[in-house]
Amino acid sequence: MNLNRRQFALSAAALGLAGCGSSQTYSGASRAAPPSGMRPVPNASYAAWVAGFRQRAEAQGFSASLLNSAFRGTGYLPGVVERDRNQTEFKRSLEDYLSIAVSDERVSKGRAAYARHRGTLQALEQRYGVDSYIIAAIWGLESFYGERRGDIPVISSTSTLAFDGRRGQFFEGQLIAALKILDRGQVAPQNFTGSWAGAMGHTQFIPTSYLSFAVDFTGDGRADIWSEDPTDALASTAAYLSRNGWQRGLSWGAEAGPGAPAGATIQPQPGGPRFTTTGNFRAIKRYNNSDAYAIGVGHLADRIAGKPPLRGSFPPDPYGLTKDDRIELQRGLTAQGFDAGGADGVLGDKTRAAISAFQRSRGMPVTGEPSLDLLRAL
Repeated sequence: MNLNRRQFALSAAALGLAGCGSSQTYSGASRAAPPSGMRPVPNASYAAWVAGFRQRAEAQGFSASLLNSAFRGTGYLPGVVERDRNQTEFKRSLEDYLSIAVSDERVSKGRAAYARHRGTLQALEQRYGVDSYIIAAIWGLESFYGERRGDIPVISSTSTLAFDGRRGQFFEGQLIAALKILDRGQVAPQNFTGSWAGAMGHTQFIPTSYLSFAVDFTGDGRADIWSEDPTDALASTAAYLSRNGWQRGLSWGAEAGPGAPAGATIQPQPGGPRFTTTGNFRAIKRYNNSDAYAIGVGHLADRIAGKPPLRGSFPPDPYGLTKDDRIELQRGLTAQGFDAGGADGVLGDKTRAAISAFQRSRGMPVTGEPSLDLLRAL
């Protein structure tokens, strides 16, 4: 399979991270009601498209009973189209990305998750040769260790995007693959859920990747990546990496300096740390073709394994603020009653709204932009 597993969606650097704490991923663990845009709404054009698709699907050998079962209770999701069309070109700096991807919470949860599933993860390393900490780190980035798997019906999301047409051919292929998964009895229709663009389970496989790489490691006859038990999903990730060039016994890389492996050296953020990478770094990028993602996976894996934070520092941002400055700014806003959404040094929409509210309360020009003067005022 030549298609990158996540090529259909945002790069992780733009995702806000599928499983990251600052994102608003619809959580499979919480089983909360879906947001209004993720509930089916009547759409005559979509209904006509589905009728045509069903004819094409029956011509490919899918039975009417399967199609009836697959589409029962599904429908057009306007929120899926909105997210697809509003995929921003904005990319976080590597410093911000790692602040989210390798946050203290994600590291501590990762260590706890690794301890709970140590036997499985080590068995997968023995079987597939993939570092068990790397498998755990991908789990952490993709679904926050299973807490944010997504509850949107895969048939609804993929059919909505196929109908919308921006990437219609690709998503019709995902919809066909989804029907094959149902036809093979791998999951019950009511449990066939994922994120808004159809990525599924603990480690967020799209339907075509599921068909190519999913593994029934538990031996129960189904490669169940959707259940609370992450075993099959973790095994599927190990199989994916193994078949995409992972080399047993080789690290992903490291921060450049003494003790780093031989390999290519990159500096994704000017003025920031440099990293020496190996062929296994490129294998991680087959999972998501982003340097930031691969560094996030590698560094999170290292932290779960007990290694220290990065030694190198990042330069001030375009506003002249260091990460410590941004943390102090967020703390100052919160202390004065303006909710900045936490104090992680990542200035997202909530922090900018808090800045605007503070500026408005002081009669200052409302820009929503941070600055050293604003920090001093706080």
